[in-house]
Amino acid sequence: MSHAGSRAGASARPSTGGDPDDDGAKTWRDVVGAYVGLTKPRVIELLLLTTVPVMFFADRGIPPLGLVAATVVGGALSAGSASAFNCVYDRDIDEQMRRTRRRALPRHIVSPLSALVFATVLAVLSTVVLALWVNWLSATLSLLANAFYVLVYTILLKRRTTQNIVWGGLAGCFPALIGWTAVTGELAWTPVVLFLVVFFWTPPHTWALALRYREDYRNVDVPMLPVVKPAAEVGRQVVLYSWVMVATSLLLWPVAGTSLVYPVAAAVLGAVFLVEAHRMWARTKVSDALGEINPMRLFHTSNLYLSLLFVAVALDPLLGR
Repeated sequence: MSHAGSRAGASARPSTGGDPDDDGAKTWRDVVGAYVGLTKPRVIELLLLTTVPVMFFADRGIPPLGLVAATVVGGALSAGSASAFNCVYDRDIDEQMRRTRRRALPRHIVSPLSALVFATVLAVLSTVVLALWVNWLSATLSLLANAFYVLVYTILLKRRTTQNIVWGGLAGCFPALIGWTAVTGELAWTPVVLFLVVFFWTPPHTWALALRYREDYRNVDVPMLPVVKPAAEVGRQVVLYSWVMVATSLLLWPVAGTSLVYPVAAAVLGAVFLVEAHRMWARTKVSDALGEINPMRLFHTSNLYLSLLFVAVALDPLLGR
């Protein structure tokens, strides 16, 4: 699970004109909005976008809608739980970063204990939903992804190494496996390829965002790659991972025996992504200024790339018959 959508963790502004940290300024809408914000809804959207299309591909058509609904609900609860746990642990640095200081915990709308209970309840509900209405394998994978994101990425890696998002990003790759196992009840090489696509996509996506907010990360001593390396080196790493990502995406064609719909889409989307990655790298070679580098251009391109690639995964069995 990457930092891609963590920008959406901020809760709604109080409807009153008072200080958001003042208990008297809180309304029930503020509190509800704060709890929703803890789940980082835009992260959930991205994760579900890599779950449902895989279900279509695994079914070679349209999977049972009840199964899709249960998988979506269970997956959303699990992702929301992981994000809430992350908000609890990172509340100290979130309060100091411009990008995150409007979240619920820095604004003291929700207490750490309440957020911890909320995250735990979501984890339990997710496991129950997936175990009862999907299958135990999917439930186990979802619980493993949650634990990996919280224990390995958030607690162990994030504040210690520039490789934090590379290996910590593995948690965000699990939805591809969960979508497949929800339909088939077993693992296979096909979802592993898609798992790896998301794995290699995560660093370019996150490093582009981290370039934009590198001063935030520097101020709280989080060693994201753009904090400890020059922008030109970040650009080079982005290009390397992008090439591997595109090559991996094309592996799905021979491994899964897709029609031509998927590889054509993957090749076109990959070419667009690579052009943007190389352009950003070129900009980092001549300037270190954010206004010149414009990393958010690549960030938004990466969101569009992953979304459309997985749409192609869903459409391939429907259009390629």
